[in-house]
Amino acid sequence: MIEIKIKRLSDTAKIPTRESSCAAGYDLYADIPEDITINPHETMKINTGVAMEIPEGYFGGIAARSGLATKEGLRPANCYGIVDSDYRGQIIVALHNDSDVERVVTPQERIGQIIIQPYLNVTFCEVDDLTETERGSNGFGSTGK
Repeated sequence: MIEIKIKRLSDTAKIPTRESSCAAGYDLYADIPEDITINPHETMKINTGVAMEIPEGYFGGIAARSGLATKEGLRPANCYGIVDSDYRGQIIVALHNDSDVERVVTPQERIGQIIIQPYLNVTFCEVDDLTETERGSNGFGSTGK
């Protein structure tokens, strides 16, 4: 198990939680003093009130909560956010309202989830040719029937 250092930035901030022992994501909570209305097709930045020290070699992926996205039409504006290991500021979720009606975010509401993931450091080596494959350069939808 990896230990993640976390700091509350306000008295009302809630430490991320998960609903089951096998859940990959830890719920992030809105640390806001009052309801925030997000108009149709608008994006609002929602504070979580926490900062983390994610270990080097890992990042925090900010993903939508499936219930919030399917029932309310709210999702992270960038679809999948990245919190780098050297970032020490407040984690903020930019929620986008995909619906055609106003949506309200309430204090302490679960607004997204963070998944701690490893990543690979790579170097790019420029070449003149790439190895041939059966698929080749066929793009979007080319492997389906």
